[in-house]
Amino acid sequence: MVPGLEPAELPADAVEVGRILDAWGIQGWFKVQPYSASPEALSSCKRWWLLPPERAPKPAWPGAVALNIRQARAHTDAVEASAADITDRDAALGLKGARIFIPRSAFPAPAEGEYYWVDLIGLTVVNREGLVLGQVSDLLATGPQQVLVVGHQEAGKARERLIPFVDAYVDEVDLPARQIKVDWQPDY
Repeated sequence: MVPGLEPAELPADAVEVGRILDAWGIQGWFKVQPYSASPEALSSCKRWWLLPPERAPKPAWPGAVALNIRQARAHTDAVEASAADITDRDAALGLKGARIFIPRSAFPAPAEGEYYWVDLIGLTVVNREGLVLGQVSDLLATGPQQVLVVGHQEAGKARERLIPFVDAYVDEVDLPARQIKVDWQPDY
């Protein structure tokens, strides 16, 4: 077991937000690969939950553990972080590959008209005529815009529709109703 990790249960609303890449420096800092281009959730949350790497032959710890974060800051395309009880490079190396989770309730509030991808997954997509086009199963970053991946059934087979997540096609996102209204037809 890595010193400084406390066994803990994952919060009910835990979201995987990144993974620990490697140790950074000699004073226990570590480098994190965030899963978001805007890692504010990582920087603002002072307690992270870790699970061992998915493909670890022998996990360094069993189950979920909690880590008290002293500081997290953006650095180029990664995040550098330090934790209260991780004080040297060896301890930081023991975290390598760990998957990082934080509660969705700890995310900063998005700006008006912005959404966290995790909040869009599972929403029903309906066109202007009220026809259900499917459910959001994923989002793709294609450079200038994001694209909704909308899963649906057609002739008994699982299919996907790709709908650009831009104002020209998305009329409304109603999170409480768990629905996205779009200007899109099933044969596009």
